[in-house]
Amino acid sequence: MESTGIVFTASGGQGVITTAIILARAATIFEGKNAIQSQSYGAAARGGATRADILISDGNIYYPKVESADVFVALMQEGYNKYAHLIRPGGLMIVDPRYVKPSNINAKILELPMYDTVVKEIGKPIVYSVCVLGALIGATGICKPESAISVIQDAMPPAFFDMNKKALEIGITLGKEAA
Repeated sequence: MESTGIVFTASGGQGVITTAIILARAATIFEGKNAIQSQSYGAAARGGATRADILISDGNIYYPKVESADVFVALMQEGYNKYAHLIRPGGLMIVDPRYVKPSNINAKILELPMYDTVVKEIGKPIVYSVCVLGALIGATGICKPESAISVIQDAMPPAFFDMNKKALEIGITLGKEAA
């Protein structure tokens, strides 16, 4: 049975909870996997450290939190400092160097300029978290891009679909090139 644990951490409002929900839906609805998603955030939902866990498995899942992350995605230094210990030795860490300066840790670290690339290519940072999801997909192959696109199409207002799809594609390219 293959199981993958992913921890996202960011500043409240950066969209990592939505990102984790999209990934969980893609895995369950379109990939035939089991998935569970949970989140935690400080009293100040906007601006405080937010954490979203997702477990994706071919088999049953018995506990909703990631205790040893195969993949750790950090978009905020405070969240990195608080949760980086969760990554398993040799795991994959994805960070945006605009926000996070990783320390010496036993992981493969991908420093991807996701925020700057989204702003440059799309002009609006509102789809940053979708770019982050794309980077994760590109670097890991955790699900098919089409699965994520289908969930985005169902979950997002139609007026924002093209922008979100482009952000996902930008992220996939960044992730593939760095992996």
